[in-house]
Amino acid sequence: MTQEMKATVVTHGGAGGSRDQDDGCQFAARTGLDRVAGGGSALDGAVAACVALEDDGRYNAGSGSVLCLDGRTVEMDAAVMDSQGTLGAVACIQRVKNPVLVAQAVSRTPHWLLAGEGAERFARTAGFPLYHEISERQRAKHLKLMATLGGKEPATPGVANRAFADYWNYDTPREFTPCDTVGAVARDAAGNFAVACSTGGSAPSLLGRVGDTPIIGSGFYAGAEGAVAVTGIGEHIVRHLLAYTVYGWIAGGMPVEEAVRRGVALLPKEIDVGVIAVNRTEAAMDSNREMPCAQVLHD
Repeated sequence: MTQEMKATVVTHGGAGGSRDQDDGCQFAARTGLDRVAGGGSALDGAVAACVALEDDGRYNAGSGSVLCLDGRTVEMDAAVMDSQGTLGAVACIQRVKNPVLVAQAVSRTPHWLLAGEGAERFARTAGFPLYHEISERQRAKHLKLMATLGGKEPATPGVANRAFADYWNYDTPREFTPCDTVGAVARDAAGNFAVACSTGGSAPSLLGRVGDTPIIGSGFYAGAEGAVAVTGIGEHIVRHLLAYTVYGWIAGGMPVEEAVRRGVALLPKEIDVGVIAVNRTEAAMDSNREMPCAQVLHD
């Protein structure tokens, strides 16, 4: 059975994104599959795909990460995991270009998760250069967010705009977007699975906010029966341990397409959520919002 398996990589660009951005997901999936076809592991493929999404600039990850409420800070999360025991993550890391590569480097340390200043210091020790470039696109999105926060329409479902002013914890005066992620799941021809995901965080959010992306079992999971990546509003996703829940259904024999669909249905319709997954023979993706995505299968 193992010899009949075909390597595949599935990518997403975040629930609530535009299908006009499928091309970036397709490029990322192809980049990841080329890495696997060239002798890399499933993890190598998932990470390569995620790096391509971070570098694209259109997605809320890496170079495209949203600005925090102060208009200058960027906090990012990322994680990697595979079915052979690799596990690494970073949370609230600043001033790096590719958080997913730092997360992969963390997997080689005695720890699985580093956060904040410690994560950034580790990145420098590991040889990752300082990176803090803010594009006009990011600034425009921030200005739009500030305008929304000044109005009556909630910027975050179920949260009053005033809450962000009441609990302001930036070192700048109070003034008055998405909460998406990028991710990749991969299977290699030997039947190994991997997942890599990265996010520029949520906007609006308080300083130090961590969503589901770097939390094992919530935003990501990989095991002997497959790999799962989740995108959406982390505060709701973590309450369902969504990635592990979907993985459990897959491991129990549920078809992947049904598992991802059931996972999305667990959350209320007003909450953005998307899931991609792969098992030994199938791959699937589902979202309750428009979600850029792609799958590439090795011939």
